[in-house]
Amino acid sequence: MFLDTDDEKVLAGEFGETRQRMMELLVALGKVFGAEKMIPISSAQVSGASYKTIGDWGLEWLQGLDARVSVPAVLNPVGMARDRWQEMGISSEFADKQNQILSAFQRLGVKLECTCTPYYLNMVQYGDHLAWSESSAVSYANSVIGARTNREGGPGALAAALVGKTPYYGLHIVANRRPEVVIQVSDAPKTQDTAWFGALGHLVGPLVGTRIPFFTGIRPSRDQLKALGAGMAATGAVALYHVDGITPEARVFHFDTTALEAIPVEPAAVDAVFSNQEVEVDAVAVGCPHCSPDELNRIAGLLTGKHTKKPFYVFAAKGVITAEQETVARIEKSGARVYADTCMVVSPALERYNHLMVNSGKALAYVPNLCGGAAHLGTLEECVAEATR
Repeated sequence: MFLDTDDEKVLAGEFGETRQRMMELLVALGKVFGAEKMIPISSAQVSGASYKTIGDWGLEWLQGLDARVSVPAVLNPVGMARDRWQEMGISSEFADKQNQILSAFQRLGVKLECTCTPYYLNMVQYGDHLAWSESSAVSYANSVIGARTNREGGPGALAAALVGKTPYYGLHIVANRRPEVVIQVSDAPKTQDTAWFGALGHLVGPLVGTRIPFFTGIRPSRDQLKALGAGMAATGAVALYHVDGITPEARVFHFDTTALEAIPVEPAAVDAVFSNQEVEVDAVAVGCPHCSPDELNRIAGLLTGKHTKKPFYVFAAKGVITAEQETVARIEKSGARVYADTCMVVSPALERYNHLMVNSGKALAYVPNLCGGAAHLGTLEECVAEATR
């Protein structure tokens, strides 16, 4: 593995012990995956920021680091809304630990924008090399924007942020971004809702595993692409996908898919992912991944003139909430709550519910294991109807 003069200096400890340790980690990763060199990155997104997921050992490790990030870096969602944690029912003990984690990241120069949708912060463009770690963010950056990042672990992404480089392997290499399997969707519904595409991703993830799928027969919007990628990343390990005539690399390059395995998907199989059980839903949660401005506006429209009868959680990035204050006020007038910084998966606040209704294929996959309750998939309209019934 080739290291330039600056890389060698970092590895030798000339820029401090922390950067030396981070470079050691990156070089080890590079050797494992056969990287020929290190490449500069334009930004990083670091997971493992919730106290629920990293605990005391993770906090202690973070507090032992002493350096500043070399590129813009943000966090994945944490375990609570920073300014409304008491309202969420978070204990003071948890909040104290979470704030210590946030302080440790802030000392390292990481921006405390805690979101799984960092692309809404205008951090990335086509062709950028990144070190992002949250699975749905990685999928969106690679697939919808055409940037280049592997699915980094939290420590690897933080190491890349502190050094400013990442090993050159995997999806950083154009030749590794070709489709490997075709997903032929027939009779896809023409719908504004994202839940159907989340269900499609939830279904397709196990079918393709780590392979790069090429979809035909669908024409999703950006929010629907987000839901599709998030679902596949949660149930499979899909970090990049292409949609015929839609995603940027499917338009820039000509992919010859004639020799690839083709997997047909019928609408009935996707529809079967939705819950048809008659259960008593305890709460409703949307925004996994975090809501876009368009999604917030749609939620506000569906809630106009209605009042919630069950807890209704809406999650979005703080920057998006700040920019959409009027829309957020319309949502909260109904009794629903719009929270920044956190989500249903990494917060202990939703562990109190036995049955949670979601509109996300990603949440459908993660909630049972990470929150302990059952998850039921519905459209956004069904989620609003359940919350206001």
